[in-house]
Amino acid sequence: MSTREYDESDARVRPARSTRRRTKDRPAHDDAIFSLVTAVDRGRTTCITDDGVIVTAMKARELGPKSVVVGDRVGLVGDVSGKTDSLARIVTITERRNSLSRTVDDAAKVERTIVANIDQLVIVVAATNPPPRRGLIDRFLVSAFNEGIAPVILVTKTDLGQIPEFMEEYKTLGVKILTTAIKTESKEADLQRLHEMLTGKISVLVGHSGVGKSTLINAIVPEADRATGVINDVSGRGRHTSSSAVALPLFSPAHVGAVGWVIDTPGIRAFGLSHIDPNRIVAAFEDLSPIAATCMTNCAHHGAGCQLDIWAAPDGVIDEVRTARVASLRSLLDAPKVELEQ
Repeated sequence: MSTREYDESDARVRPARSTRRRTKDRPAHDDAIFSLVTAVDRGRTTCITDDGVIVTAMKARELGPKSVVVGDRVGLVGDVSGKTDSLARIVTITERRNSLSRTVDDAAKVERTIVANIDQLVIVVAATNPPPRRGLIDRFLVSAFNEGIAPVILVTKTDLGQIPEFMEEYKTLGVKILTTAIKTESKEADLQRLHEMLTGKISVLVGHSGVGKSTLINAIVPEADRATGVINDVSGRGRHTSSSAVALPLFSPAHVGAVGWVIDTPGIRAFGLSHIDPNRIVAAFEDLSPIAATCMTNCAHHGAGCQLDIWAAPDGVIDEVRTARVASLRSLLDAPKVELEQ
């Protein structure tokens, strides 16, 4: 029997790989639908599109660790119908024009962004129960001036107590001050002024627990139905009733659709500023910044020879108002400078 000769037909060629090779080219998502983030809760984000459709979405993995906060403008793909149990994906986050951020305290290293892309920061304080704290108001103002956000101080419960005298100092900085007493006969007039101030803007309400933020929200946005609480008689503090920030549309009988957005936030007891450069903190105090500019080079504004001490005690006589302003600035400058964490 002769030996068989082999040819190419006898060679078995393995089939090519059936899967596509991995690529670094990511989809452009040109068909993404842009929307406004109105709430973030445990990984699920509530958005409203420009057409008024409310969509539930989750952040796409390709965005990495970047957080999504209330006020962000995001691009959505996937199921954007807004139907029950539908889920879209957030694939892009537009650049923020500003943001309200804080650290847990002045020694913390993590910057936490509360809201983004806002026009107006409404600092809500109560005339009494709980009384306003100058230090917390100053911290809010520094953050607002640093981000280019217009600040407004709203004093509630004016029917229960007098507005502290130190509040008048903020008028010299160009800060508008409004008052409300929604449990008196002036309720309608107060709410009308507040509504006019909020119209046409994205505003965020910040302040201590118990100052009346959620009560105000329920008054100007009746369908919000935000939970409210009472003040503890022993500690004099309010109880947290809001667990996360939420944006609510502001309506007017004379217009179709929303005329503005109001963002309610949980009560804040600590507002660290360690993520802000100390020079920008000084610049935020418009009444003290020109005085600080006359100090010696590299003056820490704490030691002897600081021009702020001379300004606070003209002719050797201590001025209590000026001394309090300098003390407020120095308490903020005590915050250590730390690196930011995205």
